[in-house]
Amino acid sequence: MKQSRLMSLAEAVANVIVGYTVAVVTQILIFPIFGLHATLAQNLKLGLVFTVVSIGRSYALRRLFERLRRV
Repeated sequence: MKQSRLMSLAEAVANVIVGYTVAVVTQILIFPIFGLHATLAQNLKLGLVFTVVSIGRSYALRRLFERLRRV
């Protein structure tokens, strides 16, 4: 069964929302171990930057694999 582009994007976004939450919690727990002290707002902003990159990456890879599947 073929996955539509919209469903590919929806899957990527859902995946990244979970990843964002895990990343921010991990940053809050791990940064201090390395002597990095970020505020909650800074952690959320940093997580957002990586989230935007992850959505683009996930979508691009999904479309690539869909194209390869059809070959």
